[in-house]
Amino acid sequence: MSEHAHSHEHPHAHSHAHSALGHAQSSASVTSSAIARQGTPLNQRPVSPYTQNPTVEEDGFSWPSYGTRQRAGETPEQHEERVKRLAGAVRTILEEIGEDVEREGLLDTPQRYAKAMLFFTQGYQTNIMDDVIKNAVFEEDHNEMVIVRDIEIYSLCEHHLVPFFGKVHIGYIPNKKVIGLSKLARLAEMYARRLQVQERLSKQIAMALQDILKPMGVAVVIEATHMCMVSRGVQKTGSSTITSSMLGCFRAHKTREEFLTLLNRGR
Repeated sequence: MSEHAHSHEHPHAHSHAHSALGHAQSSASVTSSAIARQGTPLNQRPVSPYTQNPTVEEDGFSWPSYGTRQRAGETPEQHEERVKRLAGAVRTILEEIGEDVEREGLLDTPQRYAKAMLFFTQGYQTNIMDDVIKNAVFEEDHNEMVIVRDIEIYSLCEHHLVPFFGKVHIGYIPNKKVIGLSKLARLAEMYARRLQVQERLSKQIAMALQDILKPMGVAVVIEATHMCMVSRGVQKTGSSTITSSMLGCFRAHKTREEFLTLLNRGR
């Protein structure tokens, strides 16, 4: 009976099913290609975010970018060649916005900007262990909160390559080890001197400190003004952005509240 029923199916049933399947596969292909990305500014795939990679690699670089080791290991001659290539790119930009690159005020601008950009992004080639932390981790029987606040940072928004700047507040509760206080500022500076988003910057500082010290917890709060909001787009000059990253015991409400209370004391 079932064989008989099967033999009298509508003649177009298989055709419709095949068409629907093909359409679904086509849509999936379009969707897949639409979200496919060749890479990010950190040369990482969306399916493998930086939080899934080691905080500090064996050679001491922290979340290195595609060209980190090349920049860090280049000779003075190679550095000069890099400056020349950057200057050439800047000259092209000036020409494309309609400027006269031969006028007095712009003659040296391409080279000046090239050197400035390499300074703004020097955090890529900074070795976190050799250049930042060095030997400044000490054994100390202290298990109360340590906070360094109002660390000034200047960074570049990776979406528009314009500055964002503000202050970082870092707190941690030691677990038999403390770090030189100036190293907290240097840690923030290293990650800020890259193309960044504020959310990632907050988390990178917190995760690095957690990995290096193995404390009971780490808290990072950043307050910043973004020129991509102030000078373009919505142009809201009074706006600021606050982000935080809480790890370990700072995820507990009581500890978090103590940190935020101490942070705001005297303001």
